[in-house]
Amino acid sequence: MAQTKINGYSDQFAAAEELSKAKSRAKEFIKKFLKRRTAVVAFVFIILMIIMAIIAPYIVPYNAGQADYSNLLSGPGKGHIWGTDEYGRDIFSRLMVGTRTSLFSALTATVIGTAGGVLLGLLAGFFGGILDSLIMRFCDVMFAFPDILLAIAVVAIIGPGMINVMIAVAVFTVPSFARITRSATLSVKQELYIEVARSLGCTNSRLLFVHVLPGTIPSMIVNFTMRIGTAILAASSLSFLGFGANVTEPDWGAMLSQGRNYLNTAPHIVLFPGILILLTVLAFNLLGDGLRDTLDPKMN
Repeated sequence: MAQTKINGYSDQFAAAEELSKAKSRAKEFIKKFLKRRTAVVAFVFIILMIIMAIIAPYIVPYNAGQADYSNLLSGPGKGHIWGTDEYGRDIFSRLMVGTRTSLFSALTATVIGTAGGVLLGLLAGFFGGILDSLIMRFCDVMFAFPDILLAIAVVAIIGPGMINVMIAVAVFTVPSFARITRSATLSVKQELYIEVARSLGCTNSRLLFVHVLPGTIPSMIVNFTMRIGTAILAASSLSFLGFGANVTEPDWGAMLSQGRNYLNTAPHIVLFPGILILLTVLAFNLLGDGLRDTLDPKMN
């Protein structure tokens, strides 16, 4: 009984010590990250955009789909701070409501692509041999095509629509994560604790997802963040080309496509969606740079 109590106290002490170390690492990470002012500004901007995506339909001054034929192609002014389009719809309201579509599609596509790439990378790095060669040659073929051309090819095969756009963006996201995860897996599986776990009889699936996978996460964080920006740009490009959202929907790429016919008479229709896409993609890239510098011990 006494030995059981001692073991219980030892486990509690070990758990408390591990929790304390985790809190200390988190505080150190936050402290280092806050030194990257550009990344902090980008992070704040992204948070504001996420909040806008959630609450925009309830707070925008105008209905995003409501036409006002008395204010066709009017420039920025008191009533419409970013002007109106060819149907008199408020551009600011449409862009803010479209934030949900653009961010959701980009995030979903990146998560799907990341999951597929991580699984392939884990299998290739852990088992090696023929499986590794097959997966890496598949990635080499995918890398031979520019991302946007590969996405266009996928959409051309499976058809237009936002769901298919997300699938297309996810497809060209897979190879980069597969390579990064494979490289990290090759390094992690050489660690002593992996050999200990293997000697204790852990199955390959447990070794992969419980012991190896957590060790590969830091190397994927930066790429994941930057890939969201790439996904936003790709989804907007596909919508601009007519493969994504319908031109009547409040989508950033679709609004660009619709406004290109009025560049000479009403350039604000294209200006504001373009600026919003630019700032959002830039914010994700700057955040990724900041995370990379924070997580890389050589940069600290």
